Amino acid sequence: MSGHSKWANIKRQKAVVDAKKGVTYAKMSREIMTAVKLAGSDPSLNVRLRQAIDKAKAEGVPNENISRAIDRACGNLNNSQMENLVYEGYGPSGVAIIVKCQTDNRNRTAGDVRSYFSKYGGNLGESGCVNWMFVEKGIIEIEPGNNIEDVITMAIDNDANDIDDSQKDSIFIYCKPENLANLTTKLGTVALIKSFKTETCPNLTKEVDNFDSAKQLLKLIDILENHDDVDEVIANFDISEEWLIEISKLS
Repeated sequence: MSGHSKWANIKRQKAVVDAKKGVTYAKMSREIMTAVKLAGSDPSLNVRLRQAIDKAKAEGVPNENISRAIDRACGNLNNSQMENLVYEGYGPSGVAIIVKCQTDNRNRTAGDVRSYFSKYGGNLGESGCVNWMFVEKGIIEIEPGNNIEDVITMAIDNDANDIDDSQKDSIFIYCKPENLANLTTKLGTVALIKSFKTETCPNLTKEVDNFDSAKQLLKLIDILENHDDVDEVIANFDISEEWLIEISKLS
C-alpha cells in the first residue's frame, strides 16, 4: 500500500482541524464499543479493545471519552445497536477500494458511500469484487535498540512472517492476524512495543499515471475517511510522491 502510506504520512504533517477531531473521537468510540461487545470490557483479556484504546489515546481522545464508550457498550448508558459493514468498489483508474464502516443505520451509510463513489469517478461493487486483492496482516511496531538480534530471533521463533528494520525510528514485525497477540507478548520481553494492530494490505498495487485521476481518487478517499460511519479506507493505489505532495497543497 505504498501510495496510501505516503499519502497518510503527508496528511499527518498537516495541522489537525478541530472539526476533524470530533469525527476522529466518534470513530474511536465506535471501535471501542464494538470491541467491548465482541469480547468484553477487560483490556487485558480483549486484544481488540487494547488496540482500540491504544489507538484512541494516540489520536488524543480524552480518557473520559474512552471510559464513556466502554460504559455505553456495557449498557450502563444509552446503548445503540452498531453494525459492522464492508463495502468494496473501484475508484478512478481502476483502483481497488475497501471501505470498513460501523453504523446504526445501514441504509444511510450505504446511500452515502454509493453516492461518493459515483460523484468522484468510481463504482461501488458487489461483496468480494476486490477483496481477493488484499490480505490481513498483523503488524507490530517496536522501538529500535541494541538488541536487534534478540528481537529477530524471538520473532522468527514465534511465527513472524517478515521483519522490516529499514526504518530509522521503528522496526516492523509482520505475522498472521491469529498470531498477533502471542507474538506481541513474546516480543514485549525483549523490546519496547510502540504499537500493534491488524491491517488489510494489498497483494498488488495499481499505478495511477494521470494527475487529474489522482486528484479525484484522493478526494474520494478523503471524503470517505471523513464520514462519521467510516472506520477505515484501504486502497491499492500507487501515486508518485511528487504528485501526492502537490495534491496535498491544493486541498
